[in-house]
Amino acid sequence: MRNLLIGGVALTALAACATPETTTAPLDAGTTAAATEAEAVPAVQSIEDFALIERAAIFGNAEKTQGRISPDGQYLSWIAPVDGVNNVWVAPASDPDAAKPVTNDTYRGISSHFWSPGSDYIYYTQDKGGDENFHVYASDVATGEVRDLTPVEDGTRAVIQGVSRNEPGKLLIGINDRNPQLFDLYLVDVATGEMELAAENPGYAGWLVDNSLTPRFGFMQTPGGGASIVDLEGNELVSIPAEDFLTTNPVGFNGANDAFYAVDSRGRDTAALVSIDTTTGEATVIAENDKADISDAMLHPVTYEPLAYASEYLRAEWEALTDEAAADLAFLQGELDGDIEILSATDDLSRMVVYSESAVAPGVYYMYDRKAKTLTEMFKTRPGLADAPLQPMHPVEITSRDGLALVSYLTLPPGADADGDGRPEEPVPMVLNVHGGPWARDSYGYNSWHQWLANRGYAVLSVNYRGSTGFGKNFVNAAVGEFAGKMHDDLIDAVNWTVEEEIADPEKIAIAGGSYGGYATLIGVSFTPDTFTCGVDIVGPSSLATLIESFPEYWKPILEGSWFKYVGDPSVPEEREDMLNRSAISRIDDISVPLLVGQGENDPRVTKLESDQLVASMKEKGLPVTYVNFPDEGHGFARPENRLAFYSVMEGFLSECLGGRAESFGSAFEGSTIQVLDGAAYVDGLEAALAAFETEQAASEETGE
Repeated sequence: MRNLLIGGVALTALAACATPETTTAPLDAGTTAAATEAEAVPAVQSIEDFALIERAAIFGNAEKTQGRISPDGQYLSWIAPVDGVNNVWVAPASDPDAAKPVTNDTYRGISSHFWSPGSDYIYYTQDKGGDENFHVYASDVATGEVRDLTPVEDGTRAVIQGVSRNEPGKLLIGINDRNPQLFDLYLVDVATGEMELAAENPGYAGWLVDNSLTPRFGFMQTPGGGASIVDLEGNELVSIPAEDFLTTNPVGFNGANDAFYAVDSRGRDTAALVSIDTTTGEATVIAENDKADISDAMLHPVTYEPLAYASEYLRAEWEALTDEAAADLAFLQGELDGDIEILSATDDLSRMVVYSESAVAPGVYYMYDRKAKTLTEMFKTRPGLADAPLQPMHPVEITSRDGLALVSYLTLPPGADADGDGRPEEPVPMVLNVHGGPWARDSYGYNSWHQWLANRGYAVLSVNYRGSTGFGKNFVNAAVGEFAGKMHDDLIDAVNWTVEEEIADPEKIAIAGGSYGGYATLIGVSFTPDTFTCGVDIVGPSSLATLIESFPEYWKPILEGSWFKYVGDPSVPEEREDMLNRSAISRIDDISVPLLVGQGENDPRVTKLESDQLVASMKEKGLPVTYVNFPDEGHGFARPENRLAFYSVMEGFLSECLGGRAESFGSAFEGSTIQVLDGAAYVDGLEAALAAFETEQAASEETGE
């Protein structure tokens, strides 16, 4: 029902959600001058007046999430823990309390799921320890039997390429078992597990498969960084210039299979939703927005007719394409305060699962009966936060030094903004939270980092620096050659803005992020060390050269239009030298503030080498660095036990650096695989917490518990 418009071809990014505006009431006409003067300087409340939200309430498993309804309307499904590990649950739609788990993961947890067209199976993918070599699984809803549909060797990756209502018991799966760079297509009978080769990949970076599970076109990188969509005889249907490579992507076919949908920036700046004729290649515009790319679309589950679309500048906004969709959106937006998404629907569109969230409330799932026009709550994702002092998120536009509008989001500590104008009454410590990607974006809504860090006493700022997606191709292409250049200038300009606006205390500003955000952190503390008081780097590359050299094989078919174009090719000596000059590993001597590094040992995108070489160089120079590793994680921390362990260290680190409050370590390491490889002494209480954890582990091993 809901198609994310980034999925025609997977882009190689390094990446690991609304509340009404607050207004100040006007003064009564009879207010005295003295009272007016007193109210002009609102009292600032102490952060200690507000409850400390437990880390587990924010970063532990949600009580339930990912609500779905089966296509035939007979079942509901969601993800919820079983003995602390996320699994898929299924219940009769008429009796949600009769839910039972239909998957049996006991360690890493299942992160996403969807229904088969015939409503007989739940499909999901799972890797080992974050290595991203996914297998495809199917759970039989009637029996609870789980089958690995891709029993391939370790080191092989499988991806779901297509499902079809014409073939409800079959899946088309791509596997790179023959050539690690290319995915051949296999047709799998879900009931028997029988697999047959459907098409061998002649060199496509991606496939376009129609609604009958027939491969129709291939996506290929072209010299110079562009791309071509070709038929299976090699004839070009669509040419994508290099400037449009990251902002033009095919999505899926129409009901007649004679056209496919795409987001398309060719001949324009912001990407439109278009339909491309499979015979002529002609594109017909369905929806467009002059200020932002089309970011999402809602398609009919059977006919694939576009029903509505979304674009996102400061906030996501939905527009209907049919009268029926307009009526549905009007009803839902009238009933729900938060931003909405329709995540699942029955084939007859009689019922829909609707998700709503706001910046001050985690998501809630509802069942929408379209005929009865009723909305029934299914569940809240984190009911434990219902009474927590969550804070508003303020969208702001910050102008860069060369005139770009940087859409950003600011959250302030509780009690700091007495008059609700989005500015604290006095400057506060701040964390600059840099998103990953870089071809991704920050959005408005509930954000776990924003709420956690604000609750600890920090302003939190997230900036969509140049290269972020959603704001048109010119904004994306403004990042070409600008790693550690203008991309970083955007972050510094945003920090300077907060200082000028008296939001941030210039002596207490940290930079933190994961993936590209980790790289930005390392650039921040090495290229502009006087700006930041400390930094937190999570799975960030210390060298652009060794980063690209270690990318997975299946990324290589599209590197020319992405990483080579934006950063350089490390096999070219002069480009490699420039890449090293734009890397923190070449500026270790300039780092003068404390650094916390978090790494997943199995990360295939930013390998452990990136953190190892950084920490080794810093130790050699006698610089303060704390290095945390998880041997069972990849590009980010999927297991809640590991998340809680790392964030407990990060919280203590920031408390020393910025002076905010922190929850004690307590049992934060329980169940985790945390390894503090260096620098435990730099975080107060960490050595003692580790010693206690190791003692508990040893005792458990002795007793066999």
